[in-house]
Amino acid sequence: MASVVFGFQEMEKTQLMLVGGKGLNLGELSKIQGIQVPEGFCVTTVGYQKAIEHNETFQALLNQLTMLKVEDRNQIGYISSKIRQMIMEAEIPSDVVTSVADYLSMYGNEHAYAVRSSATAEDLPHASFAGQQDTYLNIIGKEAILEHIRKCWASLFTDRAVIYRIQNGFDHRQVYLSVIVQRMVFPQASGILFTADPLTGSRKLLSIDASFGLGEALVSGMVSADCYKVQEDQIVGKRIATKKLAIYGRKEGGTETHEIALDQQKTQTLTEEQILQLARIGRQIEAHFGCPQDIEWCLADDTFYIVQSRPITTLFPIPEANDQENHVYISVGHQQMMTDPIKPLGLSFFLLTTNAPMRKAGGRLFVDIARQLASPVSRNMFLNMMGQHDPLMKDAIMNIVERGDFIKLLPNDHEAPRPLRDNTDMLAQIENNPSIVSELIKKNQTSIEELKQNIQSKSGSDLFDFILEDIKELKKILFDPQSTATFMAAMNASTWINEKMNEWLDEKNVADTLSQSAPNNITSEMGLALLDVADVIRPYPEVIDYLQHVKDENFLDELEQFEGGRETQDAFNAFLNKYGMRCAGEIDMTRTRWSEKPIILVPLILGNIKNFEPNAGKRKFEQGLRVALEKEKELLDRLKQLPDGEQKAKETKRMIDRIRNFIGYREYPKYGMINRYFVYKQALLKEAEQLVNSGIIHEKEDIYYLTFEEFREAVRTNKLDYQIINKQKADYKLYEKLATPRVITSDGETLSGAYKRENLPAEAIAGLPVSSGVIEGRARVILNMEDANLEEGDILVTSYTDPSWTPLFVSVKGLVTEVGGLMTHGAVIAREYGLPAVVGVENATELIKDGQRIRVHGTEGYIEIV
Repeated sequence: MASVVFGFQEMEKTQLMLVGGKGLNLGELSKIQGIQVPEGFCVTTVGYQKAIEHNETFQALLNQLTMLKVEDRNQIGYISSKIRQMIMEAEIPSDVVTSVADYLSMYGNEHAYAVRSSATAEDLPHASFAGQQDTYLNIIGKEAILEHIRKCWASLFTDRAVIYRIQNGFDHRQVYLSVIVQRMVFPQASGILFTADPLTGSRKLLSIDASFGLGEALVSGMVSADCYKVQEDQIVGKRIATKKLAIYGRKEGGTETHEIALDQQKTQTLTEEQILQLARIGRQIEAHFGCPQDIEWCLADDTFYIVQSRPITTLFPIPEANDQENHVYISVGHQQMMTDPIKPLGLSFFLLTTNAPMRKAGGRLFVDIARQLASPVSRNMFLNMMGQHDPLMKDAIMNIVERGDFIKLLPNDHEAPRPLRDNTDMLAQIENNPSIVSELIKKNQTSIEELKQNIQSKSGSDLFDFILEDIKELKKILFDPQSTATFMAAMNASTWINEKMNEWLDEKNVADTLSQSAPNNITSEMGLALLDVADVIRPYPEVIDYLQHVKDENFLDELEQFEGGRETQDAFNAFLNKYGMRCAGEIDMTRTRWSEKPIILVPLILGNIKNFEPNAGKRKFEQGLRVALEKEKELLDRLKQLPDGEQKAKETKRMIDRIRNFIGYREYPKYGMINRYFVYKQALLKEAEQLVNSGIIHEKEDIYYLTFEEFREAVRTNKLDYQIINKQKADYKLYEKLATPRVITSDGETLSGAYKRENLPAEAIAGLPVSSGVIEGRARVILNMEDANLEEGDILVTSYTDPSWTPLFVSVKGLVTEVGGLMTHGAVIAREYGLPAVVGVENATELIKDGQRIRVHGTEGYIEIV
């Protein structure tokens, strides 16, 4: 049987389940040379388990608690209080009592002690659980300490601790509590030290909060603290707070609150020398644990004592680099409208597909732009482009550039990457051949059909070799200069039109109207095609009723029993054949596709039946086309009235034709890529089945937590260390809680940027205008496409939209997203459908409440809450 009590020096790194996170870290701290840790011991989880293990009522209550959800607040409160009461009445095992008495006599019965909870799910790299269990200060005497050990055990079931565990997916039955008993220090000052700045994420900037007396006043929020910033052994920032109160220990036990004398309230808590000494201690502890730390400290008799250190769990990881140079990374997710983490297999495929210098961090991808920023020519080009596409990202980058010392300009500009030349010959070739779009689409489709045929005969290691070879074909299609030139021609023409019409006719963002119902847009056609599916189902009330109540994943097979069931099956299958490889977050090939889970589409189709009349898809397209053509005629007529009007009208007509002919193709290359990814995925899942049958993995989806190479090796050798999957699953769970920074530096500093705008109405929420017009309506804040319950006239407010969200666009009158730029998919489709849209709105889903009436100014780029 494991020991019931350990001294700090006796603990081992492997004993998390015995001493909990806090206890384990204190044991480690006490072994670092030169770090002062108040001496103490830990009552292990064995004592807690012994106290409750034979109590059947306790186990029954625990089982009830396990069934509850966060919303069941009243039941959580009731059951938790009964469990706490039971623990307080439980007898402390005799060997715990004896061991505690032995350690107290060793350290001194007469001394005061802090009695602190240490749960097995606490101070972990992926969940801090800070402050969830209780701490008691200045406890004197064996009986009082034993009583407070019970109180700590009971605090495992405070309402807040129970709810936190439910939110973080921890099983109450698998979490145990140990209790730390530690010699009390009576400090003149105490506080918290972060070895990385918690606000900016910079690993070079160390942040110290300091106040008088015990740290409880600071932790509980009773007092403001001084804040000192230290970088490379220099104090680079100080904020001295007015400190009115402090908590001190009483001689007879317990604590009391004192008012600080008026002349002392604005005194700096630590001297400059003490600040730097504490910073050095912080760096030493960080080096020992190997990651940024959140450290609790106190100062007594001119000695710094460390009473806790835990990993900072909220920092975004820094993309890996092979050198010590300064780097600036921009988020790929903000460009691809998918800021969630991507599973390892999905990351592998995206990295195999791209030519850009990408780096991984936090389950996301980033592009290193340090080289572009190092050259005056490429820097200006890059910033101009970024200003058009994502002003927030540009502002964040400018913040770094303007410091002058982080990315230094190269002495000779020829060392920088050369800007791309305008390929005039190719542009002329494309312009004279509008059928180029259908040729490119046909080439892509033929290639995918060949892939589907050829992959069927491949398995084992041959399949992986075949996929790597086929990815070369995918890249050839994706980065075909003719393909890129085609949609760039349309994008450049849009910019030209907007600038010239503003200059000549004083009209803003005209290209938005001219883009409506452009041909060959695979994504906007998808939204209209789902309206056509609704038209097929509309005449059959039995089918509609069945779909309204369906929950079974295999619902399509059951349709045949209803009148119209076969027609519904055919319509569904036709839609899935063309678009079934799509889904939310589709750049991650591990995400569930519509073909794999068609039930996702049912609420969208039912919404279309409710909100639209028959034939709405055709009417919407024709209306957009009419608006675009009328706008074209109006512009050309007005231009002809100007000086040199015929020439202006001729140039403008040429640019309008470029937009109309080529802008729809902007969506096709990605569609082709996602199509190919799905073919690869289906073949790889067959290999996963073989691994399941051989007992190598537990379930097919486990392969998503392997990189391409790890998966390939498992198939080749028929062996796998399952710890790889467990670790990468745990990492992914951690990454899901992190927000993706727009920009992050190699110091770990994250920057999000701000809009530099004047003349906005008071209380306006600023964003990037991407589709013109003004619309007012009910805001529907939707974070998951499957939860959409829209009515015509609603305005969709969400974090990001990729092509899979397009079917919702037909039901709404406007769009607001937190992520996006001028040419991201949501913006392109909003323009094509004629929806006023504002994107890149920081925290839109928090600032705008579901059901509020809002006004979206798509031309000027802001939202008003009406």
